[in-house]
Amino acid sequence: MSKANKGEPVVRMNALEILQQSVSFSQGFILSVLPRGSLQIVQPAKTPETMLKAYAKDFQREDRVAWQAILTGKPVRGSDAWTRDEFESSVFYLQYLQPHGLRHVAAAPLTAPVLGGYPGVAYLCRGPDEPDFSDADLAGLEKAARQLDGSMVDALRSRRQELGVDDTAWSHRTPGRFWVYSGDGQPLFPKESFGLDERLDTQIRQRVKLAVDQSKRGHLLADRVLLPDAWGDLWVFRAVFYRDYPALGKGPVVFVSLQPEAVEWVGVRSGDVAADPELVRLLPTLRYMQHDFNQNPTLNDIAKKAHLSPFHFHRRFSDLIGQTPKHFLLSCQITQAKRMLVARKRELAQIATDCGFAHQSHFTSRFKQATGLTPTRWRRMAAQVTGGAGGTESGNGDE
Repeated sequence: MSKANKGEPVVRMNALEILQQSVSFSQGFILSVLPRGSLQIVQPAKTPETMLKAYAKDFQREDRVAWQAILTGKPVRGSDAWTRDEFESSVFYLQYLQPHGLRHVAAAPLTAPVLGGYPGVAYLCRGPDEPDFSDADLAGLEKAARQLDGSMVDALRSRRQELGVDDTAWSHRTPGRFWVYSGDGQPLFPKESFGLDERLDTQIRQRVKLAVDQSKRGHLLADRVLLPDAWGDLWVFRAVFYRDYPALGKGPVVFVSLQPEAVEWVGVRSGDVAADPELVRLLPTLRYMQHDFNQNPTLNDIAKKAHLSPFHFHRRFSDLIGQTPKHFLLSCQITQAKRMLVARKRELAQIATDCGFAHQSHFTSRFKQATGLTPTRWRRMAAQVTGGAGGTESGNGDE
């Protein structure tokens, strides 16, 4: 196991060892929902490639145990999610578990295994010659998962502070940033609170209905969606439509993910997603873009950091991160511009230059495209939200 980063709990780097101290298992995983709209295995590093890819491609849709743990917020085992006959005839058992020598499964929910607001599970498996998970095993798993969960949340909080990610009133932060809807627009997860204002909530539900309607005409939705809140400020979501998702019931479902700030992706460590070598390979490119965004690096410059061709890099980045490199780079620029606007220490022309825009009008155009507001109007909105002073600096010229 890798050594923990400075300021992070050692437990963060030894998730499966912590679980093994409480419950015996032959194979264990950490799974996480990620902003691209899927559930995948993220730890450990030595996960067989066949298991990793098959789960991400097909079997996440069949995994009742993992999804029941997320939906209910409680530990679940295979015998809780299926009857014995259902389980032994299920696609998940016959085509995924059994070929890998596994028979029994149990999962406990985790709040944020990789990114804040995106849930996951601690997932344990036993072979056919081992006993099923008992009630005592589930209790031990729940206790260990809570310990692990607390350490993961603390580590994320520490990283956010180190990276300067602001939980200000104007930042796009909610308790959760992942939502699941049924085909008829009903929320499946979470059911108690969405943490979004009424305008956003209404628009998301409309988008879900649109996705279902489009699917009936043969169009499948997997879109980057910009929606304005009550202030007119744009929030960036990714909506992914599944024609069927057996783990969540019959019929279609739509996953809606609020996209993390670019700097949050920069805080992801290779150990967090060690089971996915392709994603690990992309992490240096995220840090490079965050550090050098004001130098306007080209796609070729960025792709070299991952030792990939520009074409292959663009395709894999979009698939794995849930947004294009161009959108990620713009996010880096806009986040820094917002901080400088709120600080009110520079005029717009200087902010444009410092953030890598060609000139002030280019900055204004791109900022409005990303946020729905001009820089001056956005700053006034932020001041109202935070209770600060309004007004503009001299020489703005953007409205």
